[in-house]
Amino acid sequence: MTELDIAALRQWIGRTECASDLVTPRLALSLRATLESDEAPGGELAPACVHWCLAPPVVRMGELDEDGHPARGEFLPPVALPRRMWAASELTFHDALQVGDAVKRVSRVVDVRAKQGRTGQLCFVTVQHEIATARGLALTERQEIVYRERQAPLAQPAEAPGEARVATWRREVRCSPVLLFRYSALTFNAHRIHYDAAFSREHEGYPGLLVHAPLQSSYLLELATSVRDGCAPRRFAFRAVAPLFVDATLSANAIERDGGLQLWIADEAGRTTMRAEAFW
Repeated sequence: MTELDIAALRQWIGRTECASDLVTPRLALSLRATLESDEAPGGELAPACVHWCLAPPVVRMGELDEDGHPARGEFLPPVALPRRMWAASELTFHDALQVGDAVKRVSRVVDVRAKQGRTGQLCFVTVQHEIATARGLALTERQEIVYRERQAPLAQPAEAPGEARVATWRREVRCSPVLLFRYSALTFNAHRIHYDAAFSREHEGYPGLLVHAPLQSSYLLELATSVRDGCAPRRFAFRAVAPLFVDATLSANAIERDGGLQLWIADEAGRTTMRAEAFW
């Protein structure tokens, strides 16, 4: 088992990173085409999930780790566990991003903690993002990244709660390798588990390519927005509960719950791989 020097890793708490980008018409159009979503009335509003495509880390090829991510130890701490996954996010939308907006993102590491889970040793890194435009703060996001050991058994999809088996709103999507490639390109995400099947199997112990967590949550956010006639939620939070692999048909589902929407992604067997909630 890999030993973690958590005290050394926690020295990354408080580290910040700034980046800027532009919400171009081509980016908005490409994202809508990839998600097969309709254009907003007037074409001025960008998709609510466009921020996950903005200001990605851009480093030289020689500055990438073997897994395709930027080398650890710069902004993010050098966690010595090979599997890295986007575990959860909580977002608060203050102002909708528009096509043509120049945006600035300030990211800060706010927590690093270790945990012994039922699947082995885990390390959680929490990052706070703030995205602003000339109009002011557009959204805040609290992102949780989890690192785990290669030999750790995979979490299994959970059965959806009984009342959630029949969704009020539902959409099916075929997760093809082409879809994963296009989303990786849109987000400039070189993590090899999303496009290199041999690496995913041989180096990280997965049975195949993984469907991105933000791609799954984008379908849920798009569904929530369509349910409210194009109005994006004020608050949206998701948590991945099990991996979803390529060549599966996912379903994005939603029901009314507690004044908002309860949402989830299910695999072909109806088992939950991601849970979310949205409030206006």
